[in-house]
Formats: sequence, C-alpha cells, structure tokens
Amino acid sequence: MTSTKKQALLRLQPDVLAAGKDAAAARGLDFNKYVERLISEDTTGARAAGMTAAQRLIDHHGDFLADLESDLDTQHAPARQDRGAAA
Repeated sequence: MTSTKKQALLRLQPDVLAAGKDAAAARGLDFNKYVERLISEDTTGARAAGMTAAQRLIDHHGDFLADLESDLDTQHAPARQDRGAAA
C-alpha cells in the first residue's frame, strides 16, 4: 500500500512548534493534520472567507456582543467584601 502524501521537513522555533502542537491538540488534531488544514484553509480562501464573515458579524452585532460580554462580566465578578463591616 503506497501513500500519495509527501513528507516535508519544517524547521520551527521551539516556541512556535509548542504553540502549534497546543493549537492542534485543542482542536483534536495531530500536528501534521493541523498544519495540513492551515495550509488548505490559507490557499483555498476558506480562512479569508471566515475572517470576512466574522468581521461582518462584528460590524452588524458588535454593540450587542459588547453589552452581552459586559453583562456576563458583571454577573461573574467576584463579590466585593465590605471591609468596614463589624465582625
């Protein structure tokens, strides 16, 4: 059984390699599949289309999302303790 895939050698800075492996793991992919997906998304225009769609979402709903984030931050903020209260 032969594979049509070709092997390539990548030379990366250790911190870049570690970040790539972490990103791959976060997506449930092995590093090679992650790199393959990055290249494919970049060269087919899929990444650009996704970024355009995300920007359109922010442009149309940014105020709502900011308000929602603020509300969630307020709801989950640590409770303030009154330092002047008698024990």
